[in-house]
Amino acid sequence: MKNHHYHWAIKTAALLILAAHASAQSSPGDVIYQDATNRVSLSLRFSLNINAKFRGIGGGLNPASYNGHGRKTPDGAAYNYDNGYVLTDVSGNAGNQTWNWGYDNANQVNTGNHTIAFDRTMAAANGNSSSSADNDAGTPGFEVAYDRQLGVKENWHNMRYGIEGAFNYQPISINNNSTTGATATKQTDTYGYTSGTTPPGYNQPGQLPYQGSYNGPGFLINVPPGTSTAVIPNATVTSQDDFSANLWGFRLGPYLEFPFGKKEQFTLSLSAGLSVGLLEANESWKQTVAIPGNATITTHGGGNDFNVLWGGYASLNADYRLSENWGVIGGVQFQDLGTYNHSFDGRKVSLDLSQSVFFLAGISYTF
Repeated sequence: MKNHHYHWAIKTAALLILAAHASAQSSPGDVIYQDATNRVSLSLRFSLNINAKFRGIGGGLNPASYNGHGRKTPDGAAYNYDNGYVLTDVSGNAGNQTWNWGYDNANQVNTGNHTIAFDRTMAAANGNSSSSADNDAGTPGFEVAYDRQLGVKENWHNMRYGIEGAFNYQPISINNNSTTGATATKQTDTYGYTSGTTPPGYNQPGQLPYQGSYNGPGFLINVPPGTSTAVIPNATVTSQDDFSANLWGFRLGPYLEFPFGKKEQFTLSLSAGLSVGLLEANESWKQTVAIPGNATITTHGGGNDFNVLWGGYASLNADYRLSENWGVIGGVQFQDLGTYNHSFDGRKVSLDLSQSVFFLAGISYTF
């Protein structure tokens, strides 16, 4: 896709140069077009060199640290285990017991020692826990620009100077898929219950998962638990990130414009100045850890964010006048809005907007 845009830019520049050469052959007495002081242009805008890095791959598998599984208790709290939850009830766990708990499977119950086991799986990627991807350059944006001429330096080949302001919009879409080796840690907490009783749902088809509530009452289990930990090597983490953003931009700065040809139909202009970006970001991620000898565990997260970014830009434009008022315009812009960083449910996204390049092609109206 990048080569496609570079070829497009080369072809556009060649056409504009040929147009300038043709205009230079005009006969004396032709009307000079560059006698207006205002120009408005509307252009399609293609982006290059925008990329993102996703950090925390593998490390977000701990459901105790955030709502990684997306599962909720009847009271709206997040599950704190892979296969259930054990939380504080309305009594504050009086007598070291709680009825604010729930579990998924009958095989978690050990009737021999009257306990219920809950697993919490964590994983750490082996080596680098980050992955990078580029923006989809095939998604065009647009820009509306206004140039106001302030003066002419006739002894500098009729160089014109003025102020340029523009509003632009650029959609950003970055999809990233990665697979990495990991080392998993499986913590198992066992909670006791009263001998001679049976946990709700056990050996009752269709009654699981069981969910107790904060206010109860319900079946009581003992707290705190007994804990054991096992380290499991050779795990695999498969991660998928879908990042999208709307970048609304504004830029303002001075420009210099150089006309060519007897009718001055062709111009080259340079501009640089302040650039501001309003970034509306959305991230959705999902990752699955495959643990040898155990079931796979999937976690997910995401969210939205809004941020204001500041920086600068520099641009080179070429304009060819088709008539006294209308023309075609093309150009290239460099923009630096820095790096945007945000954490979405444990997934840290770094969007690099410090070396963005944009190619433009559109129409202009001079008056």
